[in-house]
Amino acid sequence: MNIRKLNRDEKVPLELLLLADPSKEIVEGYVQRGECYVAESEEQLLGVYVLLPTRPETLELINVAITEQQQGRGLGKQLVIHAIMTAKEKGYKTLEIGTGNSSIGQLALYQKCGFRMVGVDRDFFVKHYPEEIFENGIQCRDMIRLSQDLK
Repeated sequence: MNIRKLNRDEKVPLELLLLADPSKEIVEGYVQRGECYVAESEEQLLGVYVLLPTRPETLELINVAITEQQQGRGLGKQLVIHAIMTAKEKGYKTLEIGTGNSSIGQLALYQKCGFRMVGVDRDFFVKHYPEEIFENGIQCRDMIRLSQDLK
């Protein structure tokens, strides 16, 4: 598997990004401001993530998505680790990530990769998404914020 940064003239895999974030408008907004990285194997797209500078010395890992056929094989963890290494190489001191209160698998993954919970943005998904989101039988209402010190 090869992970590389997309060039600005390459098409962003919007359909894949929408697996992790159902709002096309929100995804298009942060993709324009951030850097998109894709995981490929023999010209086949496997996954994607987006890094977005949010404050001096801080990046946010905005979206991590794996094709449905490739999920459950550890590729998400590889992408998160790649994002951590990329942030360190770029000289950032903090990497942040947010996920839904109902995203149980993602919460476990991010903590396994060294992220710590730092806050809750109450009703984030209720305020910013027009349709209700449900995962694991739980309504996705709150954004769980996690952070990792890269020093």
